[in-house]
Amino acid sequence: MMKNQLAGLMKQAQAMQDNMKRAQDELALMEVEGQSGAGLVKVTMTCKHDVKRIAIDPSLLADDKDMLEDLVAAAFNDAVRRADEVSAEKMGKLTAGLPLPGGMKFPF
Repeated sequence: MMKNQLAGLMKQAQAMQDNMKRAQDELALMEVEGQSGAGLVKVTMTCKHDVKRIAIDPSLLADDKDMLEDLVAAAFNDAVRRADEVSAEKMGKLTAGLPLPGGMKFPF
């Protein structure tokens, strides 16, 4: 009986590992957009934090350089937060019902 339970547990672990890999691959392709300055600066990145595009409204190019740099940083940080939220939601669906310690994040 114990051998069958262990085999079943190993099969579940393998399936979960396959699902996690698939989810990580999907997250690498999923894009989010962060914005600042009411959309004047936009940063598009994948959920793996690879920046794909930065869009700066031309009206900002004549403005203060420091302000533009701050807006780019704010848009980048917004995109990172959005990517982390999407990742946490996607991975949370995979780990629902598993008895994991509090604060444990996927992927490891």
